[in-house]
Amino acid sequence: MTTSCSGNSGPQNLTWYNNSVITDVYDDPEKPAEFTRISIGISPQIFYLSKKGKDYKALLEKATMSHKKAKAYHIGIENNTNIIKQINEIP
Repeated sequence: MTTSCSGNSGPQNLTWYNNSVITDVYDDPEKPAEFTRISIGISPQIFYLSKKGKDYKALLEKATMSHKKAKAYHIGIENNTNIIKQINEIP
């Protein structure tokens, strides 16, 4: 698995983790009603999906597919929050 982090924040203020596989998906133990905790990579980095986000179900579906099938995606993390805002297919 090759993972790269792009500092190009672009118009939505995101940092991109390209060609990344999600290694774990579970409810955040500190705030289970608000967040799902997502681990990315072999030496896991922890990020979050907001359960209140409008795209939560679609993002959770892609995160679960990545975890179960080791499918790589480009993952956009909102700067200064560690919240996943986009999970995009690799062209």
